[in-house]
Amino acid sequence: MRVTFYTLGCKVNQNETGALAQLFEENGYTVVSNEEGADVYIVNSCTVTNFGDQKSRKWLRRAKRENPGAVTVLTGCYPQAFPDEAAEIAEADVVTGSGNRHAILTDVQKVLNGEEERVVDIRPHEKGERFEELPMDKFAEHTRAFVKVEDGCNRRCAYCVIPRARGPVRSRDEASVLEELRRLADAGYKEVVLTAISLPSYGTDSGTSLVELIEKAAEVPGIERIRLGSLDPDMLHDDDIRRMAAVKKLCPQFHLSLQSGCDKTLRAMRRPYTTAQYADIAAKLRAAFGADNVSFTTDVIVGFPGETEDDFEASMAFVTGMRFLKVHVFPYSRREGTAAYDFADQLPEHEKEARSRRMTAAVEEVRAAEAAAMQGRKASVLLETPLSATMFTGYTKQYLPVLVSAPGHKTGDIVEVTLGAWDGKRCRAEIV
Repeated sequence: MRVTFYTLGCKVNQNETGALAQLFEENGYTVVSNEEGADVYIVNSCTVTNFGDQKSRKWLRRAKRENPGAVTVLTGCYPQAFPDEAAEIAEADVVTGSGNRHAILTDVQKVLNGEEERVVDIRPHEKGERFEELPMDKFAEHTRAFVKVEDGCNRRCAYCVIPRARGPVRSRDEASVLEELRRLADAGYKEVVLTAISLPSYGTDSGTSLVELIEKAAEVPGIERIRLGSLDPDMLHDDDIRRMAAVKKLCPQFHLSLQSGCDKTLRAMRRPYTTAQYADIAAKLRAAFGADNVSFTTDVIVGFPGETEDDFEASMAFVTGMRFLKVHVFPYSRREGTAAYDFADQLPEHEKEARSRRMTAAVEEVRAAEAAAMQGRKASVLLETPLSATMFTGYTKQYLPVLVSAPGHKTGDIVEVTLGAWDGKRCRAEIV
C-alpha cells in the first residue's frame, strides 16, 4: 500500500506529518510523493486562515478526481476547529481532528477493508488530556530536527482560532523529549528546534519550565545547537533570560511574537503586552546575549478590524525601528469562531493587501541593512542544501541565510566563516 501526505501550516504540523508517515511505514505502507499514485491521500490541514481551508478542500477534490479508488483523509486543525463543516466534505473518506492521531491508521484500514464506507472521527479536546506521543525518528530535513514539546494554547487572542483547534496546554514528558534528542544525536543531527503551539507554556501544567528543558537539552552529547520556536514576550522573565544566556548551545535568534506595532491594535487583538513592554524584553535579550550577537524575527498582522491609516503607520514605525532580521507579514484573515470575526470596521481585502505590500517592502529594507551590517563578522554555519559538490546554503546561529563554498565538507557539518556581501537572498561567505 502507498500513502502520500500534503501538509499545510506550521512546523508543528510538519513534525506531526513526519510522525504519521513513520506510523504508516511501520505498518507496511510505502510513503510516496504527491506526484506518484497512491492508495491513501492524507492532507494535514491548517485553519489559521480561510485560504488554508480552501487549499485542503481543493487538494482533496483533485486527489479524489484523479484517484477515485483511493482513500482520502482530512486531518488536523481544520476538522478540529470546524467539525460540522469538515464532516460535510464529501471528497474526504476519513475525517479526523488534531487529537488521537494514532487512530488515523485504524480509520483508514476500516475504509480500505470495506468495514466502513466513510469514517468521521473527530474527538473533542478535554480539560486534563495528556500530550499525545507520536513516533519521530526520521526527518525530511537532514540537517536540523524539529522536536515537538508541547501542544495547545490557553490564550484567547481575538483573531486566533488555534485554541479551538488545538485545545488546552499540555506538555510532553521531559524524559521523552531528552530521549528523542539522544536518538537524534546518535543519528547525526547537530541542530534541534524545539517547537510547540505555545512554547513558553511548556511545563506550566507539569511543574517544570522551558528554560529547564533547554538546560537539560544542552547536556545531550552530540547536540551542538538548540533553536527555539515562537515565543510570547510577556512570558519571558528576567531569570529565564539570565539562565538562557548561560546556555552556550542556544542559538541567539528569538522569534518574538508581535502581531502589531500599534498599542491600540494590540489591545483590540487582546495581546497581553504593549509595544514598550515588548521593546523592553528585546532590550534585555540584547543585553544578555550581546547586541551584535542576537537577532530577532517576528510575525505582523496588518489590516486588523479598526486599524486606521495612522494605526498602520504607527505599527510600521515600531516594526522597522525594532530592526528585525526577518518579519513574516500577513493580511488579517477573518475567521469564524473568533472574537474579531464580529468586530466592526472590517477592512476591505484590497486595503489589507496594500498594507501588506507596504509593510513587506519596509521590513525587507531593514533585513538588507541588518544583513549588510554583519559583513566582515565571523560566524558558524550549519551546511544544508548542496548546490554543487562544494557550494552549500546554510544558516548562522542568528538564522542568517548564507551561501558558502566548503570543499571537503558535507551537508550537516558546521563550519566557521567570514560573512560577506548580502545578495538580496543570502549572505556570501568564505570559510575561515
